[in-house]
Amino acid sequence: MAVQFHFQADIRLEERTRLKAFLSDLCKSEGRKLGELNIIFVSDKALLEINKNYLQHDFYTDIITFDLGEGKGNPVMGEIYISTDRVRENAGSFRKSIRNELHRVIFHGLLHLCGYTDKSSIQQQRMRNREDHYLSKYFEK
Repeated sequence: MAVQFHFQADIRLEERTRLKAFLSDLCKSEGRKLGELNIIFVSDKALLEINKNYLQHDFYTDIITFDLGEGKGNPVMGEIYISTDRVRENAGSFRKSIRNELHRVIFHGLLHLCGYTDKSSIQQQRMRNREDHYLSKYFEK
């Protein structure tokens, strides 16, 4: 397992070693094994360009996940791009801490790599429930 964090935008991410272990445990809980995972923190502008170039979407988003794995029976591999600007704005809108919102989007991206989708309202609710479950587990100290 190799989780790498890359910072192209300013954000504080504490307890990285603990988070890496938790991400591995999250995958195990979902019946998967964590392989290579890159989490890249970028600006709104950078993520908008990725959204335009790779997904042909011309709007801001908080996260884009690229699944680089080779199917369900293989280790989870991917890249998760997170807009730190969106994380900060969403934290304010949802009245959550930046730390909480940052972890929510990290877990959200990894859940996508584990096979969850969020196209329909039912899928969105299921995804939100899993996010909440893992946030509770991570922050229960």
